[in-house]
Amino acid sequence: MSEQSENPGAKRRRLRRRNSSLLILAAGMLVFGLAAGALYYALRPVTLAIAVGPTGSEDVKLIQGFAQVFTHDGSSVRLKPVTTQGSAESIALFTANKVDLAVVRGDLDLPASAESVAILRKNVVVLWAPSGAKGKRRSAKIKSIDDLAGHKVGVIGSTQANVTLLRVILTESGVNPDKVAVSQFAVNKIADLARDPSLDAYMTVGPLDSKITAEAITATAAARGEPIFLPVDVSEAIAQKHPRYESEEIAGSIFSSSPARPEDKVETVSVNHLIIAQHALSEATVGALDRQLFTLRLQVARDLPAAAKIEKPDTDKDAALPAHQGAAAYIDGTERTFLEKYSDYIWGGILLLSGLGSAGAWLRHYVKRDEREHYITHRDNLLTLISQVRGAETPEQLAAMQGDADALLREALDCYDDGAIEEGDLSVIGLTLEQFHHAVSDRRAVINGDKPGLPRMRAG
Repeated sequence: MSEQSENPGAKRRRLRRRNSSLLILAAGMLVFGLAAGALYYALRPVTLAIAVGPTGSEDVKLIQGFAQVFTHDGSSVRLKPVTTQGSAESIALFTANKVDLAVVRGDLDLPASAESVAILRKNVVVLWAPSGAKGKRRSAKIKSIDDLAGHKVGVIGSTQANVTLLRVILTESGVNPDKVAVSQFAVNKIADLARDPSLDAYMTVGPLDSKITAEAITATAAARGEPIFLPVDVSEAIAQKHPRYESEEIAGSIFSSSPARPEDKVETVSVNHLIIAQHALSEATVGALDRQLFTLRLQVARDLPAAAKIEKPDTDKDAALPAHQGAAAYIDGTERTFLEKYSDYIWGGILLLSGLGSAGAWLRHYVKRDEREHYITHRDNLLTLISQVRGAETPEQLAAMQGDADALLREALDCYDDGAIEEGDLSVIGLTLEQFHHAVSDRRAVINGDKPGLPRMRAG
């Protein structure tokens, strides 16, 4: 049959089926594109802005080192250092939600949204007094914190947090802090500190292997005599009353072995220097960050030895500064797998797709309701033809009825192709057609003068 002589209705249906196929293909490509986009979005690296300072400090170098290694390693979490003038500015940026992370001292005034991610190091308090230069030995030596009343302490570092910590130590040791004078010196003014004759004792707050502390002890020893280290005997009480401080111990000879500085272990207090994160930061992101920090710290430590000192934060619920949920999950080994995290969403998606499928099937039947009604009409017309066959008088009438039956079958097949009817409906048409052909065969035999159901006898 030529395309010009094709049934117009059949031609329209074929065109509609072709358009439907193209629509399904386009929808499939759209879904694939959306899925690929969602996968790219989910797997793309997350970049976290971290405030750290001051410029040129060991903290800045350490964070920059980790940032470079994370990028080189292709890690899922990257760091973007935001250099500040110090902890005060870092906390201000953090409080204003302009950064995701910040490097700060744990005893500073932190916002309620701050949670710990990792401890970069422990800052230990070192207190000492000069024994006196040769020929100028002081008549009243300071041998303990109790002796500091009425004297002056030189504190290295311009941060007010060091002075606050000294006042806490004095108060808990039974010394009125108002009776102790304090003079602060910048870290690059150690020579001035050592030459200042008005100072009766010195204090630093930093890691035990700090070059600043070692240089200050060496400089004051050269100018004023060997140091007498002052123990903080109430360190445990301080840790109990002020949870952000911890009791610590300075090992003997840690600053120098010849001469031994100190000669024996010394009790003191420490404060953590740590990375804090916003509470709202994704649990998975912080967990991945912690995993990277502790997995790659030895690699970073090749160039920056301070990286090896990074410790895990306290995950106890009553900790002074709570650990972020992501960090706690990584440290405690309670991280959830992908399926555990998203199983509810997956099952919800399956149920949603199932519901959408059912709704789509119903909608398809609703949209095809006219074609289904046509199918029912065709089926009824076919049954009517069976009745009409029994009244046919000529072979020509039977032939015309067979043509009508063929047309009805074609229409039923088109309905099936369009999805308006199911396979079971098509089986009903097949059964009806079988009955129609039996009726035609019987009626043709009658018209030709044969008995229905018996074979015609050929003349001998």
